[in-house]
Amino acid sequence: MSTIPVKMPNQRYDVVIEDGLLKTLGDRVRQVWSPRKVAIITDDNVGPLYLDQVANELTESGFTVVTVVVPHGEHSKSLAQLEELAQQLAAASFNRTDSLLALGGGVVGDLTGLLASVYMRGIDFIQVPTSLLAQVDSSVGGKTAVDVAQVKNLLGTFYQPDLVLIDPQTLKTLPQRDLVEGYGEVVKAGALVGGDFWSLILQINSSATILQEAAKLIHFALDFKVQVTSQDEREGGQRQLLNFGHTIGHGVESLANGDLRHGEAVSLGLIAISTIFADQDETHEVLEKLRDRLAVVGLPVTSSLLADDGLMDKIKNDKKNRHGYLNVVYLTAIGQPKIEKISLTDLAAKINRADFS
Repeated sequence: MSTIPVKMPNQRYDVVIEDGLLKTLGDRVRQVWSPRKVAIITDDNVGPLYLDQVANELTESGFTVVTVVVPHGEHSKSLAQLEELAQQLAAASFNRTDSLLALGGGVVGDLTGLLASVYMRGIDFIQVPTSLLAQVDSSVGGKTAVDVAQVKNLLGTFYQPDLVLIDPQTLKTLPQRDLVEGYGEVVKAGALVGGDFWSLILQINSSATILQEAAKLIHFALDFKVQVTSQDEREGGQRQLLNFGHTIGHGVESLANGDLRHGEAVSLGLIAISTIFADQDETHEVLEKLRDRLAVVGLPVTSSLLADDGLMDKIKNDKKNRHGYLNVVYLTAIGQPKIEKISLTDLAAKINRADFS
């Protein structure tokens, strides 16, 4: 077991990583919450696997449990789904003393976190992420959101959970594609950190080794993210480092209309931004290292979408666009990130000149 303490300006909580943790979930929740009404929000993929177990754990620990199941997939991150969930909570007489528990991947976590932040102006919630993507990234840091008008995460809040409980054993029930796409965020974090984290990345050569080293990978990734977000909760400074691969990646993900998973789009974004700045810095070492580590597990490293005429239109809608400028992140070496301000015009020119084949 490993525990990572999170110290935000207005909230402190723990991230607990332990194989088999779902078996003791009730006791762990009882350590931070008194008995109350708890709505477990999950989706129709995760629910059949873990909902009964988690509900029984909470019930045996003295909580009154309400269960809510939403359709799986990015389309559930919508205002319509948020409103429907709020109506269900109201119908179950939830008030400010009651709480939510997110059981699932990033979509469930984002949706539940946003609901917790706005229902009756804020109620408590706990994250129990079951996908690798959620375990290494979205469950920690306090970002919540829904998508609007095909713009990813357009409406959201910064709202911290009371606890994050991670059981790496849940990864064994993921389809291989879902497991590997989460690893895209792991490679991103490992490249930013370097050192022992990158040394571990160099040992991962298949989806099987991702599972074997899951607990270590999760700990490394979250330890880094906690360090960054604790110092910069609202992304005014160093938290921008976490956007490595995301500026172009989010644009590609939007163009794909659901055909690409988030981690796959991040993989393409990592390669794209590294290609652009490899030419600028006259070195391809970082690019080739990233390409090797992503491709070896089956993540995409090239796509026709990178040459799509609509890509810049998607990038212009990036929430971080400031009067026609973006701060983009690239690496001068593994473990040596750099943030550079660039105009949308210059970025478009660099993308047009780049060879992403």
